[in-house]
Amino acid sequence: MTFISVAQTQTETPAVISSHPFWPSIDPEKVRDAQRIDGTVTDSRLVHAVVSAMASVNADLKPFRQEQQAAGINTLADVEAETINEESVLVFSYRRAVYATAHANLIERYRNFDSTAEGNKQADQQDLTADDLYRDARFAIRDILGVTHITVELI
Repeated sequence: MTFISVAQTQTETPAVISSHPFWPSIDPEKVRDAQRIDGTVTDSRLVHAVVSAMASVNADLKPFRQEQQAAGINTLADVEAETINEESVLVFSYRRAVYATAHANLIERYRNFDSTAEGNKQADQQDLTADDLYRDARFAIRDILGVTHITVELI
């Protein structure tokens, strides 16, 4: 059995990240907690991943946002939707998409730390996790858009 110490590199809590006023702000510490991202990921690297994820998710949802705003709706929380624990499921799905995309991005970037056979084996396992996270993000985006998760085409 091997014990691996996880470095604690955090110095201060990073600020909440806002984007277009339609979308909810994202707290990097909540991303870290929800996605179980340990201290080997620095705060600045986490913030970078979250900003990148927000830009990607916002781009995917831009037509949706524009449609809602044209209908006079100013924020995602104002879009009519079911609520769970007093939160719109659309807001939850947006956070899920951003969290998963940011985490997948971090996993892909950390692949280059260990080039041994064991490191490559672990990296291959992480690729599956990154793919799973990207899938989760796609599902969350599709939930916001109100479309199914599966696309089938008959030949």
